[in-house]
Amino acid sequence: MSKLEVIQPGVLSQFQDLGRFGASQLGLSQGGAVDLHAYCWANRLLDNDMDAPVLEILLGACSFKAHSDSLIAIAGAQMNATVDGVSIKNWSSFIVKRGQVLKFGYVTQGLRSYLAIKSGFFSSLFLNSSSTVMRNNIGGLARVGESFGHGNKLESGDFFSAKASHSIIEVPQTVTSKFIPNYRDHIEVRVIPSYQYKQFSEDAITSFFDQTFTITNQSDRMGIRLSGPAIECDLTGIISEGIALGSIQIPPDGQPIILLNDRQTLGGYPKIGCICKTDLSKLAQAKAGTTVRFIATDFEQSSEKWVDFSRFFGLEYKRPTQ
Repeated sequence: MSKLEVIQPGVLSQFQDLGRFGASQLGLSQGGAVDLHAYCWANRLLDNDMDAPVLEILLGACSFKAHSDSLIAIAGAQMNATVDGVSIKNWSSFIVKRGQVLKFGYVTQGLRSYLAIKSGFFSSLFLNSSSTVMRNNIGGLARVGESFGHGNKLESGDFFSAKASHSIIEVPQTVTSKFIPNYRDHIEVRVIPSYQYKQFSEDAITSFFDQTFTITNQSDRMGIRLSGPAIECDLTGIISEGIALGSIQIPPDGQPIILLNDRQTLGGYPKIGCICKTDLSKLAQAKAGTTVRFIATDFEQSSEKWVDFSRFFGLEYKRPTQ
């Protein structure tokens, strides 16, 4: 069985899969990989199931020792990974032999890297998912005496292994350049006008789509806070309602908040729309200081992009356990 030991856990390293669906009525966040593009490629490089748990690494500066030969893949932010000091190409699979150390440096492009292992990492399930949601104290690595994870991030000395033993005779693979994003200091993301869109004035809508916003350092897996021109709404509050992934809340100060995977399930701020799902990966890799412009799209175009993405990776979402 392939096993890794955490030498240095880095800023935040935690297990994620596609997410925990069907649990919002319990007040539990969805969780799951925030950069679905990089997550899916990490698993595809190893021919894993698309829901196989991987390690999501924020900012880098972490290292792992292999206690058996393992076939591994990385995708996402550039963290200048090495195995025993030898550089490893990002967006590729490779073999780590017993006793070798896989090390990630500090991130130089993007924010999050995804580390996958052949057959997926073993992590106990809670409501049909191993995704770590720290604010809910669920998911992730189950430590000694625990039947499931309690939202733990990895710590030095932790051990984790693959779901099943695997052969390491496979030829390492690399993602072709056309599928590798270029993480920029300015991004454009598409927005589906929805929710309370019609309650915003024409001037507010024009400002929202014509102006540039900046990502602040108050951003995390719950949401991305922006600074820029204040967007005013005729509504100061609404009856709390369910919040979709990528919803754009406009609080009283007029500064947009884009809600991500660890968002709360209900909210009472008006929302001007929702980010196209395939554009959320851009935001997942955007550092504080990155500038953002919004582009209007419609539900049909957004759905078509998502269907193409899902078919390419063969995504099949889990049904919640009864």
